[in-house]
Amino acid sequence: MSAPTADSADTPASPASPTSPASPASSASRAERIGDAALDLLVERGMRGLTHRAVDERAGLPQGSTSNHARTRQALLETAVRRQVHWEARVLTPDELPGAGGTETHHDADTPPTAGALVDALVDAFALALHRYLTDHRALLVSRYELALEATRRPELRAFFDAAGSAFHGPLVAAMTAAGSPEPERHALSLVAWCEGLMFSCAAGSFHAAVPGRAELRTGFDELLRGMLGPR
Repeated sequence: MSAPTADSADTPASPASPTSPASPASSASRAERIGDAALDLLVERGMRGLTHRAVDERAGLPQGSTSNHARTRQALLETAVRRQVHWEARVLTPDELPGAGGTETHHDADTPPTAGALVDALVDAFALALHRYLTDHRALLVSRYELALEATRRPELRAFFDAAGSAFHGPLVAAMTAAGSPEPERHALSLVAWCEGLMFSCAAGSFHAAVPGRAELRTGFDELLRGMLGPR
């Protein structure tokens, strides 16, 4: 797969929206419908609005269906986290990260890409991902924040939440290593922290009405990576 370019579609095709759960007639499994309904409720009503009965109603399932699938609140929250991870994995897949094991850059097959070319590809990929989040998947950010805050109060959910969300850690560290980072773990943390801060500010913070465009995001990533990795 080539690294995302300015001509790439911003929003990957998806069979259902995380805030519009699959209808009873769709091919989604019951667990998927329950998870999608849970995310929908988290976005609309917050954690207090997430109940087994409310999920049944939102998913269009017979009363008691959610309790049969997830008998405890912890189990219901874990179902929501699984669907959160599923939808977020569609915003930017690990294979879209250059240097992470699956993405090629625009070079001859016999010529390995330079670190500078990998950094350029990383800039494009992350600008694309953040633009997707902030324009078409803002609800995913809200449901993530709801789940993350709940995890601070529930140690058993904290462990599950962290494990479920770790799929990008290895590919991101590998991408930073390939781009020439002398401290890929630390630089990966700095990159994630910058992304998270920007997304929160634009989705729920004081910049919610001033979402940056893709070119502006690309400039920000370029400045950040150039500052960490040095001039190219």
